[in-house]
Amino acid sequence: MSEMRDLCMTSKAWPFEEARKILKRIGKDGPSKGYVLFETGYGPSGLPHIGTFGEVARTTMIRRAFEAMSDIPTRLICFSDDMDGMRKVPSNVPNPDALQEHLQKPLSVVPDPFGEFDSFGGHNNAMLRRFLDTFGFEYEFISATEFYKSGKFDEILLRCVEKYDAIMEVMLKSLREERRETYSCFLPISQKTGRVLYVPMKSVDAAAGTITFDDEDGEEITQRVTGGQVKLQWKPDFGARWAALGVDFEMYGKDHSTNTHIYDKICRILGVPAPAHFVYEMFLDEVGQKISKSSGNGISIDQWLTYASAESLSYFMYQKPKTAKRLHFDVIPKMVDEYHQQLRAFVTQDLKAQLNNPVWHIHNGQPPMSDMVVPFAMLLNLASASSAENTEQMWGFINKYAPDATPQTHPGLDAAAGHAVRYFHDFVKPKKVYRAPSDVEHAALADLATQLSGWDADADADALQSLVFAVGKEHGFDPLRDWFKAIYEVLLGASQGPRFGGFIALYGVPETVTLIEQGLNGDFLKKE
Repeated sequence: MSEMRDLCMTSKAWPFEEARKILKRIGKDGPSKGYVLFETGYGPSGLPHIGTFGEVARTTMIRRAFEAMSDIPTRLICFSDDMDGMRKVPSNVPNPDALQEHLQKPLSVVPDPFGEFDSFGGHNNAMLRRFLDTFGFEYEFISATEFYKSGKFDEILLRCVEKYDAIMEVMLKSLREERRETYSCFLPISQKTGRVLYVPMKSVDAAAGTITFDDEDGEEITQRVTGGQVKLQWKPDFGARWAALGVDFEMYGKDHSTNTHIYDKICRILGVPAPAHFVYEMFLDEVGQKISKSSGNGISIDQWLTYASAESLSYFMYQKPKTAKRLHFDVIPKMVDEYHQQLRAFVTQDLKAQLNNPVWHIHNGQPPMSDMVVPFAMLLNLASASSAENTEQMWGFINKYAPDATPQTHPGLDAAAGHAVRYFHDFVKPKKVYRAPSDVEHAALADLATQLSGWDADADADALQSLVFAVGKEHGFDPLRDWFKAIYEVLLGASQGPRFGGFIALYGVPETVTLIEQGLNGDFLKKE
């Protein structure tokens, strides 16, 4: 254990680096509450998405890294701001017109358009919990509505009344002049309409714990800030929530980074040290544009899981969180194969290297053994060459390469085969562009087919790769990558492809001969 902790304290893996910052913040004795609190926030105006997964997954990685370094207990809270007013009616819900009359009401009182829960906020909260449970995250759920109405937030709300001028000073400095005139950190809930009101305060009474404002009909109202009658604007709410819960760590996207000093100042004004935080970079699409839920230019969780495992997505999330990364469908095969490369490497590494291996952080130090005896990129090319429609067809080829493997003994490989078939049909097949070989390429491919026709040895991937190399050299390809590029473009309709010797071993020697003959005869061009 001592060696483990010593190595954790020096590991350059980013979850350990962030965990050390938390240790430094709380000191050797730890928080007086007896545990370290990690938090992730969620706005339930829509369904959970891939960013939600990334935030919880990365926070969990840091939490587990902290637990490897310290005996102080930890908790992870997922906080849903379901008391937020519904600013617009989502377009992807049944009978959206029926929700128009509920605009600006807290999401926790807006009727559920799906008719399954007490409110729209309740529906989205349930979706969030189901989402987190599906991936096995260990967390505690808190509803903002319950937090405000139960009185758990009352102490901090009364402190906000007491510190109103100091909080407003922080907020007003960050606002445009026209916004300052109507801004208040308090948002009263109208007792007449049930709506969240964005109105200025006429007075704030710290002794009574009340605020005075004009309701929507112009009547002056004095209302207590406790018991769920008032909520905080989102920026003050951030800092106040940290203070109320005693949050020690929270991460959020770069779009929040300009507000970090505001959150911190408000937390400190309320008498609580600001937590450690981690700002991650945003995701980009294939052309470098920021991913947006409204524009639909990203990948959803369901889409990723259609073509790859959840672990491959965790691996993607682990990679350089402070660097903007392109999140599009073409990254999926690479993430799958890199994840399994790391799994295979893990068992050969010493403890220091294992702590720096992403799979340690994905699996809390206990990664499984990889059963991917065939790389995902190879499965894709197999699906392409065979035009496979299902996993059964894929296994017919896989067993030539790995005769002892079965879907039962290699469930990860079986799932990947299914993913490969779907990925091929949805992304690879529509982009395939075959070409005819040049005279030199035609002669070399014909020679390769002849030599493969006479192949009487085992279908050994290395031996077959050596044969492909030898044929390329014999026909004067320099550099040899031009020879392999020709193979891929003529036979597979792509400019890149697998290690071809391994492909032959997997696809089959006679089948590869037939594939070459079809390419030489122009059969693939006739199908386009």
